[in-house]
Amino acid sequence: MVFKVRCSGSPYEIGQDHGRQARAQIHGCIAFYTGMFQKTASLGWDAVQATALEFVPTIQTKWPALLEEMQGIADAAGLLLADIVALNVRTEIAFGLFSDGCTALAWQTPDTVFLAQNWDWMEEQKENLVLVHITQPGLPSVKYLAEAGLVGKIGLNSNGVGVLLNAIRAQGVDRTRLPVHLALRVLLNAESMAAARAAVEKDGIAASCHILLGDRTGAVGLECSHLGIQALAFSDKKRIHHTNHFLLDHPSVQDTRWIPDSTFRQRRIEALADGVQGNNVNVPRLQELFKDTVNVPGAICRSATKDNTVATLFNIVMDLGKATAEVLMGRPNAPDEKITLAFAGEA
Repeated sequence: MVFKVRCSGSPYEIGQDHGRQARAQIHGCIAFYTGMFQKTASLGWDAVQATALEFVPTIQTKWPALLEEMQGIADAAGLLLADIVALNVRTEIAFGLFSDGCTALAWQTPDTVFLAQNWDWMEEQKENLVLVHITQPGLPSVKYLAEAGLVGKIGLNSNGVGVLLNAIRAQGVDRTRLPVHLALRVLLNAESMAAARAAVEKDGIAASCHILLGDRTGAVGLECSHLGIQALAFSDKKRIHHTNHFLLDHPSVQDTRWIPDSTFRQRRIEALADGVQGNNVNVPRLQELFKDTVNVPGAICRSATKDNTVATLFNIVMDLGKATAEVLMGRPNAPDEKITLAFAGEA
């Protein structure tokens, strides 16, 4: 079962709760990424820590509450601030040399907006995933799924603002802008999609990615690079589909299209969505789309092989009108656990 972390109070207290409760999983993440940085970028962990600290002055100036939360995580987990910052800026440190891949979808109906995604990454990290629930004074409550130690990732808030993430491997980083995982938390702290979008467009994103952002009023795809953000609107079918390559033009940014099956999955999720009839758009029907194994192992529902240990680690479908979500842990065609995320009725 996925480990659940419940946090509340000031930013530092939220971090302490996270670090104390998920201490073992955070140490597991440090061990995993120590090996990954060495293997993929020939960086020892001391070099990773030093690079992470280069982001601290800007974070301290622009997003001090998030730095306080990371300090709280570090202190309670018995680690250095540099360790926790490194986890949260891993995308920026290695310029996307290793990134989680996934397939994502937004769909607006007459009644609500759905966001749905399979999140794919190394199977070794499955044991270090946590479900974080944050209650914070003056801000919406937040629930997100992440590798332990991250202050933001894939999830939604009590106002029905939801975020998904697609990794994109395009070189370039700007340390004066929001690191990707911090950006996801900034979005989750927002009162509405409009406020969330304004916040990240004001500060920009430090490295390349695609963030699918929505609330009950609609959704937008934010294709980000270190040079700017391009907005992807709903199609005439009131949908947005995205995988792991840019769909829009980003001048002066070169997309490596690093996952060969990204184009296939982009076409496949659109075709599967086209097959949904009439008003039959609901959480169970969307979950079915993400169980698709055509083109396995590089399918929407990804499976690991002896040469590549990347697999689908969870599926999430959000109903933003209700501010609820259902999560299928593991591959959605054979889930290990089903979790419902909701805020109504909670203390």
